[in-house]
Amino acid sequence: MRLAHGPRRTGVAVRKAWRRSRPEEPEARPSLTDAAGDLTAEAVRSLALGDTATFETLVARLTGRPDSPEDDGARWRLAADRCLATRLRRAVTAAWERGWQPADVVRYTSRRRTSRHARLMTDAIAGELRAYSAATVDDQWHEQLAVLAAEVWWEDDDEHPELWCEREGVERAVYVASALELVDLLENLPRLPSLGPPPGTSTSTGAPDSERPTTRDVDQRILGRVRALLAKAESTEFPEEAEALSARAQELMARHSIDNAVLAAETGDTGGPAGRRIPVDNPYDAPKAVLLTVVADANRCRAVWHRELGFSTVLGFPTDLAAVEMLFTSLLVQATSAMVNAGPRRDARGRSRTRSFRHAFLNAYAARIGERLREAAHRAAAGAGGKDLLPVLAARDRAVDEAVDTMFPNLAKGRAGSVSNYEGWVAGRAAADLASLNGRLEVTGAFRRF
Repeated sequence: MRLAHGPRRTGVAVRKAWRRSRPEEPEARPSLTDAAGDLTAEAVRSLALGDTATFETLVARLTGRPDSPEDDGARWRLAADRCLATRLRRAVTAAWERGWQPADVVRYTSRRRTSRHARLMTDAIAGELRAYSAATVDDQWHEQLAVLAAEVWWEDDDEHPELWCEREGVERAVYVASALELVDLLENLPRLPSLGPPPGTSTSTGAPDSERPTTRDVDQRILGRVRALLAKAESTEFPEEAEALSARAQELMARHSIDNAVLAAETGDTGGPAGRRIPVDNPYDAPKAVLLTVVADANRCRAVWHRELGFSTVLGFPTDLAAVEMLFTSLLVQATSAMVNAGPRRDARGRSRTRSFRHAFLNAYAARIGERLREAAHRAAAGAGGKDLLPVLAARDRAVDEAVDTMFPNLAKGRAGSVSNYEGWVAGRAAADLASLNGRLEVTGAFRRF
């Protein structure tokens, strides 16, 4: 909600900040750092109030401060850059305290701002995380940082703004505006349930390596193979090959999810549910969220969609979560390919019906995939242990449900949206029927031809 007289009040504060920093009043002039800090705070406040004119004026002031003597220009820019870096670093730290993780922040930045903002955010994250020992940063964070390529590529923090501008091919004003916009974005992030220890928290379990679960290395090898299959599926120019590769990834992960439950029962693994956030992007985010939900349910996980944030939180046991992410990605690749190959649609009057067709297509695809996944899960469970496995699976279901209730105590269940394109619904179910979900495929046999 905007204040009725926000811009006018902000303007007064700006004039006060300018008067304090004018060189012709040395007796009343604070340090350059204080002056830059005042202007930075006012710029962030003007963004929150939607006062574009004041924001642009303050960006210009922080960029060059043209009323300063020439020999003070460099010192002013350095002071302004340090104030911006400090404010941005504190905002990043606050994001961790609100339950956000690196991948969440960068993805949300791309969604709300631009890819250039996301690159600056990645640098800010890399710089902030230098304050923590690597041993106190969770493995999941390390994996996200590697995917984001979040690393300190500059030697001196004071040189980063200039080097960033050179890399992006932009003027200094773009850097100043982008940094301020990131601060505004971060300081207004909603609070999320924590999915793991924040940086700075010890991650040691106290158990020697020989006593830790031995499934992790196996899981990573399987996930590596699945990722390779999906990469081939996305890069090939032949739809038939893409479908075969994606189907192979689905089969492997569906079976692996059940195998892991059996292994946990045999070894007495008492590990509990975990969570991860999986992006659900536009266009057609609603049916994509439905697809993720049915994939999660089939793998004994639960998905909670945060529509405004562009992702779903999925809770389940670690290897099941990996199965959900891989399988969802694979199915989405197949669905998108089949949907695009179906081509555009028009009604009898020549008006485009492509959007309604594709919306119905993806909804039908998700519904049919859900049916087939549940059938495959029941068959795989019966083959792996039948009734003897049911208590183990039931205990896992209860643990996941309890985790959801604890993390989202006020969770409201939504209803799937309606569809209006019958042709798209029929085509989507047909595409889902073509997806191979052979949950009995052996892991080693899946790659004999690849």
